Amino acid sequence: MFLYNYNGDCMYSYIEGRITEIESNYITLDNNGIGYQIFTANPYTFNVNEDYRVYVYQYVREDEISLYGFKEKKEKDLFLKLIDVKGLGCKMALPILATGSIDGIIDAIERENILYLKKFPKIGEKVAKQIILDLKGKLSKDIDLTANIDNTELVETLKALGYKAGDINKVLPHINKGNALELQVKEALKLLLR
Repeated sequence: MFLYNYNGDCMYSYIEGRITEIESNYITLDNNGIGYQIFTANPYTFNVNEDYRVYVYQYVREDEISLYGFKEKKEKDLFLKLIDVKGLGCKMALPILATGSIDGIIDAIERENILYLKKFPKIGEKVAKQIILDLKGKLSKDIDLTANIDNTELVETLKALGYKAGDINKVLPHINKGNALELQVKEALKLLLR
């Protein structure tokens, strides 16, 4: 029995299990004897017979039910933003994640770099412009790019102080990582209060 939310999508957040099969566009993830076929941006970043937590999105339509999976939550977050763009479905959004870095994609959208976006498969000028129109200014606020940064103690401290991930993302590159945590926090707070 599936539990559906208001827009018809199953409410899976992630599935943990062992990879039993890798194909050119999907992996099979075994969870308690059930093999989930999960379409991923780059299946070859996974290894057979290894355990993973795969963040998933279930695409549900009248004629199709598919699972799309991601190694990191921020990849899933960006994918969900991309598929909200008019004219950009799951099958067009997935290759964007396969061939571009998350930071690079967000930077291209923020700087209205149509040429960068047009390099992705099936993305023409019209769709590139739509991506920029729909997503510019919205991504760094909503997607937690700090999730996989080495500086986790600093990030967690700043979050505990009430700062948003988008604001933290902006100051992290300017922090001297060689300093003690206390000094890094002071440095970050100065930048955040500007």
